Amino acid sequence: MKTRCILMWLSITTAIVSGTGPAIGNEPNNPLAFKPGDKGGYTFDTGVLKGMLRQDGTSRALTSVVHIPSGTRLDGSVGIAGHYRVFTKNKRYGTAAWDWPSTAERLPDGSVKTLWPAAEGRPFEMTALYTWTDPRTLDVETTVTASENLSGFESFFASYFNEAFPSPYVLADTEGPKILWYFLRGEKNLGDWLMFISKGDPRADVIQDGRWLLEPNPVKWTVLPRLDAPLCLRRGEGHKLAVVVMAPRQDCFTVAMPHEGESHYSLYLSLFGRDLKAGESAKAHSRFVVVENVSDGGVDRLYGQYLTQLGQ
Repeated sequence: MKTRCILMWLSITTAIVSGTGPAIGNEPNNPLAFKPGDKGGYTFDTGVLKGMLRQDGTSRALTSVVHIPSGTRLDGSVGIAGHYRVFTKNKRYGTAAWDWPSTAERLPDGSVKTLWPAAEGRPFEMTALYTWTDPRTLDVETTVTASENLSGFESFFASYFNEAFPSPYVLADTEGPKILWYFLRGEKNLGDWLMFISKGDPRADVIQDGRWLLEPNPVKWTVLPRLDAPLCLRRGEGHKLAVVVMAPRQDCFTVAMPHEGESHYSLYLSLFGRDLKAGESAKAHSRFVVVENVSDGGVDRLYGQYLTQLGQ
């Protein structure tokens, strides 16, 4: 099984990089396609990862996720790669996007699109497109279309992992005149709830407008202006497995996490952070990857490959 997965991943990666291979979604019995499951949900088994999307028809993203080679359960609490809090300036739209009414459809290429229509008190439509790019890599494209002017729109993209992944890291830069990137571990001495933003990013004002003090479950973040890029991960112990979450700089303005060992075992991306005019649409990209025995340099290379695939 492991040999088959490696060969499949190499062939898919070659096709993506060269542009010469067949479209993944057009392959017979595509192993990277979501399959219809029970109660409006979808299953997946890429050969490396298996689990559910929209279990019981809810929009709580990936659940019951298992890394097949190691047998490790990846997800915890409300799942991986889901849309949680949504804000505009000093306003929060309900408790979480995963509680809003939504529909989903499986597209011809095997991806799944979730739709949250505009509603009274929620003047925008939002969609999330889930696509397996290779057996270990999930891409999520989030689109919002405003039906009235929106100030400082933010979609807080959340992943909750199993307790097997206690140690969170973020790609940060050093303090002082010489800037060097490195992976900073989210240790308790930094604070309880940590939010990282790049120095000089004008979107820093967005997180200070009072939105995070709104009920339910307000959060007082320790804001650290030391983000090099929206690239973060959690490492496991023993089996040397890591889960990596990333986004392009222009699509994501903060990375957030609780301190190491805190029971949420989560990673968060703040997507968009911009004004939208009525009728305007915007997209944000994010990626979830599971890797074994990866170095810090290897994680950084994964990010570079991602940006190259996006044409950035």
